[in-house]
Amino acid sequence: MLPSWFGWLLLALVSWGLWAVFAKLVGNRLPAMQSQMLSTVGIAPVVLYFALDDAGSSPSGGRLGVLLPLAAGVVSCLGNLPYYGVLSRGAKAATVVPLTSLYPVVTILLAIPLLDESMTSRQAAGVVLSLAAIYLFNVPAKGEFWSPWLPPVLLAIVLWGVAGYLQKLSTNYTSGEKSALWFHAAFVAMGVGMALFISWPRGAAWSTWLLAAALGLSMALGNAAILLAYADGGPASVVTPLAGLYPLVSIPISLAALGERIGRRETLGIVLALVAVYLLA
Repeated sequence: MLPSWFGWLLLALVSWGLWAVFAKLVGNRLPAMQSQMLSTVGIAPVVLYFALDDAGSSPSGGRLGVLLPLAAGVVSCLGNLPYYGVLSRGAKAATVVPLTSLYPVVTILLAIPLLDESMTSRQAAGVVLSLAAIYLFNVPAKGEFWSPWLPPVLLAIVLWGVAGYLQKLSTNYTSGEKSALWFHAAFVAMGVGMALFISWPRGAAWSTWLLAAALGLSMALGNAAILLAYADGGPASVVTPLAGLYPLVSIPISLAALGERIGRRETLGIVLALVAVYLLA
């Protein structure tokens, strides 16, 4: 029988898979800071929902119950900027977009020793296979390891991995709903701050605003689902690598809607990912 947190994980996979597609589309229209700023339009409703939700009225868990998810939100938002930046500067989406899903490696390296988590041998095999699948999804066949896009992509991976650790840690001090509230409140605060200091996109079409809102909403739904999975008992060392398999969603959408193609490496990655899901669940 599947654990109760598995449903939240599936919601995160779908949401982040859509987010990856929206990131490609928005990156062709806006620079990184403007992408992050306008995406606040889609994040704000999620903050409002958790602020009004009765389930979110549980105790905040003291200072750590507020500061940890706020810190996770700030770090995650900072990770978005180099990611959106490389997309807006013409980097190959097929290389950059999925590559960042390697961030679970950082979270796992932090969660196992610092959160005293443990895994069965089956789960350990699942983690290895999921990371292998992520690698196959993301590393180009000709290996552009020292491309100019690599340093900002690695920065995004590290920041998102640290944010994932802080997300899991925050659910030890407060409810998943409260953690989601403060996590996304950090995004809204940073978006408002950006609006005060950077120029707004002039003459942006309504489609650009809609795409940016969809970018923020899909990102927020994915993060909220992950926090609820953590709060529901999902171990970070298992939930995080599974959530990093969102290319399973974005790749079929890209094939159907954007006319992209996949090769043998991506196909093998899909097979390994499905086996990893079975072992981890």
